[in-house]
Amino acid sequence: MITQHGFFFDQSRCTGCHTCAVACKSWHGFSPGPVKYLRIYEYEKGSFSNVRVHFQWLVCYHCEEPLCVRNCPRDALYKETIYGAVLIASEKCDGCRICYDVCPYGSPAFESDESGVKAQKCNMCIDRLQLDLKPICVLACPNRALDFGHLRNLVIRYGDIRDLEDMPSSKSTKPSVVFKEHAKKRQLVPYDVEKALTLMMKRDPLPDIFNSIVDVLEVPEGVISRNRLVVKHKSGDELMRFTRNDEG
Repeated sequence: MITQHGFFFDQSRCTGCHTCAVACKSWHGFSPGPVKYLRIYEYEKGSFSNVRVHFQWLVCYHCEEPLCVRNCPRDALYKETIYGAVLIASEKCDGCRICYDVCPYGSPAFESDESGVKAQKCNMCIDRLQLDLKPICVLACPNRALDFGHLRNLVIRYGDIRDLEDMPSSKSTKPSVVFKEHAKKRQLVPYDVEKALTLMMKRDPLPDIFNSIVDVLEVPEGVISRNRLVVKHKSGDELMRFTRNDEG
C-alpha cells in the first residue's frame, strides 16, 4: 500500500522570486537551460482597473493516478511505494516523449529538442526524504509558500483544494498537491472606473491620450507578452521564454 506524500503551495505567499527553482537546479547539478524539474510561471491578466500578476509553482505533482505511468510503452515510469513518488528508470527510457504528451502539467523535462533524448523529472527529492529531510524547493522558499508531507496531513492542515485558476483539471490524474489560492482582488478605495479613464484620457489643449476608454479596457492580443498560463511547450526555447524572470 502506498503512503502518498505530496506538496502544498500557497499562491498568496509566492512572489515569483525563483529561489526554489534555482535551488532545485543547483541541488541536482543542472546547467542553465531547459532541464527544469521545477518551473515558475509569471503572467498578467486583466486590464485597468483589475490587473493582476499571477505566479504559479509547477513541479511533477506525483499524481495518484499518473497518466505517464499508464501510457509509457517501455514501463520506464513507475510509482514507488514508500512516498508515492513517480520515478523514471532511465535505462528503460527511449525518449519517445509520450509521457510528456499525456502529462497535463508537462512535467517530464528534456535536455534538448533532439529525437531520442531521455526524459527526466522531479523525483520528490527522494534522496533527501530518506535522510528525513524535506525537498530542497520547500527548504529554499524564503516566503514559506511551500510545504511537504503525508498528503492526508496536508489536507487536514491546509484544506483540500486541488485546482487553481488556469491550471489543468485535477480530475484525470489526482495530483498529490494541495493549493491555497491568492485572495480575491478587491477595490479598497471605491471610484468610478469609466469616469477615471475619461479624466485620464483628456489633456486639453493637447490631443487625447487615447481615443476611447475601450482602448484601455480591452487589451489587444500581443500587447502583453505573457497574458496566460502555458504549461505545455513546443520546444525548449519556448519553455525558457515562458519560465524566465525577465519581464522587468
